[in-house]
Amino acid sequence: MGRTPTDVDAVAERYLDTWAQLDPCGATEAGIAGFDDQITDYSPAGCAARADAARSALRELDGTAPADDTDVVTAAAMRERLTVLLDLHDAGLDVGELNVIASPLQTMRDVFDLMPTDTAEDWATIGRRLAQVPERVSGYADALRAAVAAGRAPAARQVRRGIAQAGQIQHLYLDMVAGAAPDDLTLHAELRHCAEDAANAYAALVGVFREEIGPHAREVDACGRDDYAVLSRSFLGASVDLDEAYAWGMDQLNAIVAEQDSIANRLYPGASATEALRRLDSEDRYLVHGTDALAQWMQDLSDRTVDALADTHFEIAEPLRRLECRIAPTNTGGIYYTGPSEDLTRPGRMWWSVPAGVHTFHTWQEMTTVFHEGVPGHHLQIGRAVVLADQLNRWRRLGCWVSGHGEGWALYAERLMAELGWLDDAGNRMGMLDAQRFRAARVVIDIGVHCGLSAPDGGTWDAARAWTFLQAHSAMAEENLRFELDRYLGWPGQAPSYAIGQRIWQELRDTVTGNGVPLKEFHRRALDLGGLPLDVLRSALLD
Repeated sequence: MGRTPTDVDAVAERYLDTWAQLDPCGATEAGIAGFDDQITDYSPAGCAARADAARSALRELDGTAPADDTDVVTAAAMRERLTVLLDLHDAGLDVGELNVIASPLQTMRDVFDLMPTDTAEDWATIGRRLAQVPERVSGYADALRAAVAAGRAPAARQVRRGIAQAGQIQHLYLDMVAGAAPDDLTLHAELRHCAEDAANAYAALVGVFREEIGPHAREVDACGRDDYAVLSRSFLGASVDLDEAYAWGMDQLNAIVAEQDSIANRLYPGASATEALRRLDSEDRYLVHGTDALAQWMQDLSDRTVDALADTHFEIAEPLRRLECRIAPTNTGGIYYTGPSEDLTRPGRMWWSVPAGVHTFHTWQEMTTVFHEGVPGHHLQIGRAVVLADQLNRWRRLGCWVSGHGEGWALYAERLMAELGWLDDAGNRMGMLDAQRFRAARVVIDIGVHCGLSAPDGGTWDAARAWTFLQAHSAMAEENLRFELDRYLGWPGQAPSYAIGQRIWQELRDTVTGNGVPLKEFHRRALDLGGLPLDVLRSALLD
């Protein structure tokens, strides 16, 4: 029997409705229907409207008494999320965002990847959304100008990347509609016209980057400790001691390197970890050629994993027993997950954005990635919340994504799969360790650069030191690593949320299971709470 909705649930759902109206791109990503023909307003006014909505919801929440323990968790999570949103706004950190992976520049195009294209009506919806792109790009340009005027110009590195990406996105809009609505010539022509207007808007944005933003861009990549503290809290849902986290990241690195050296010697007697990683790349048993074969390999592994884990180590609802593995139309090098829609008509999907010119893939590196993005990682975690409609309100299920919670769980899932024997093959375990080493290195680099800490060589962290350090701690191809470094430098606080989140998840597991709770029961309790700020998760599980 389902839980009876409460007054706190009503506050949360009203806020979710308002948020979806004010952030339709976010609504589409969250799987919320009704806003797929709109683009988020990224202008200064749009940012202010979202902040006003947060303030209003906080006032309403303050006047509403919790009816049960679920309400207590909901209220705590909403207060934390809305407060940090307002802190970001008050600091000017939400206006004119620009980075290489998750800023309005990419979102206004990437959102179309999540939309159905099966019918003429689907394409008509896409057309209405496309028609809004020029106006929203103009508003985003105003936000960039406002950031410059407020003394918060983006870093020159991000502007240069933005110019290149905007040029690529122009072509993606046109490619997207090239084969659209073949049986409706009028609709096809309208789509082509809207795509051309969107492409022209991005061409104009390139001019804004070059002529108006670039001359004022800061050469220093670091955002500074004060801004970093707010950003870190926004990604973790917890405040951490940044200096302690930096030292912990370095300790983690040393421990992982030692384990890798041991496995390297087992794989190739006398070889270092670096040599072993190089030799693994040439082993035929770990090679996949072509993106079609890559997608099929991901799909086969995902299907096998779900079949093995369902009803044994995890409760996996029937609608979640299928994850679609796809090659993304973009070429950034990122790998990411998008959750199912609220009505489950759109399944959960794992996307691989393969860089141009990359045709060979190494499964020893990527087996752990499928566990991270799929089951028991993001797909199980996010999908589990979606199907709990009789227990959690819609904001808890769809609107409360916290990177430290989500990405921390996904890294925890990778280690868990090693515990369950899925990574006993020395090459695959080396791949998991390489991924974990990479995430630990990001903690060191991200905090070190943005907070101006001392690097291992005694100098102050900067992009050059970060690049050398990153190369030493990852077997990833150079083009992918270049993108990754630019991502950390332009998106402060996000990359460390993976490993720090994993640390908190592991601590919680050890505490709960140490009190006699079986592991499967710990997983059920934790996942049934939905996405939460990590401090709220800790309280919900331990208090």
